[in-house]
Amino acid sequence: MTKFEMEEKIVERLRTVFDPEIPVNIYDLGLIYKIEVGDENEITIDMTLTAPNCPAADFIMEDVRQKVETLDEVKQATVNLVFEPEWNKDMISEEAKLDLGFL
Repeated sequence: MTKFEMEEKIVERLRTVFDPEIPVNIYDLGLIYKIEVGDENEITIDMTLTAPNCPAADFIMEDVRQKVETLDEVKQATVNLVFEPEWNKDMISEEAKLDLGFL
C-alpha cells in the first residue's frame, strides 16, 4: 500500500470522528492539519480544535488515535495538538459549510 493510499484510509477514519457539540466530522471542519505516514506505518497527525479551551479535547484526540490504530496496516498513531495556525471558519470544507448553514 502506498503512503497516499494509507492517507486516504486514515481520512476515511477521521471522517467518523466528531466534536460532540458540532454535527460535522473533524476532517471536514478543517481540524486536521497534517497526516504523516512513516516508513514503518507509524502515523503522526497534527490537529487543532475550534477553541483552545474545548472541553472535549481529550476525548476527540483519543478517538482519533484509536480509530486510526484500528487500521491493520497502522503500527502506531501519535496525535499532536497544535494551535498554529489558529483555526477559523474558512478552514471548513464547502460541504460542511453547507451542512452547517454557512452557505
